[in-house]
Amino acid sequence: MAIKTKAESVGGLAEDVAPVTGFGAETNLKGIEQTVATLKDGMTQAAAGIEKTQARVKEGMEKAMKTAEEFVTFGQGNLEAVVKSGQILAAGMQDLSKQFAATAQASFEESMATFKALTTVKSLKEAIDLQTGLTRTAIEKSLAESGKLTDASVKLTEQVMAPITARVTMAVEKFAKPV
Repeated sequence: MAIKTKAESVGGLAEDVAPVTGFGAETNLKGIEQTVATLKDGMTQAAAGIEKTQARVKEGMEKAMKTAEEFVTFGQGNLEAVVKSGQILAAGMQDLSKQFAATAQASFEESMATFKALTTVKSLKEAIDLQTGLTRTAIEKSLAESGKLTDASVKLTEQVMAPITARVTMAVEKFAKPV
């Protein structure tokens, strides 16, 4: 009796078993082909999945960049509105100061005219009448001028707030809507 090697024993066993089990070289080849086909299909699906993921990531990045650009643009608009408000305030305060100075100048000139007139009075009654007239005129003008200054101040406040109010309104309209 001859001693067989393992390879010869296994090979012979495979030849003996193949007709019984139906697993021959053809069956093994079909299994391998099917496995390769399944792997190829899986790789194709994986590649498609990766492409979809890349597309989603790209879309997300584009949206994020667009949103960032919108915020930067919005911030620039806010800064411009604040600068414009500051310019309106400066010009308005200058106008109010001129108006106040003109009122003070007119009041000073009236007071000086009254004091000059007081130096020429001949009686106490005439001095009291002159002083009473000056006081009444000063109060009336003061009330009228304070009303004008109040109106001008309210108008200035509205003008100063207009650019900022417009930005707030725009922000509410733009950012309050659902995405």
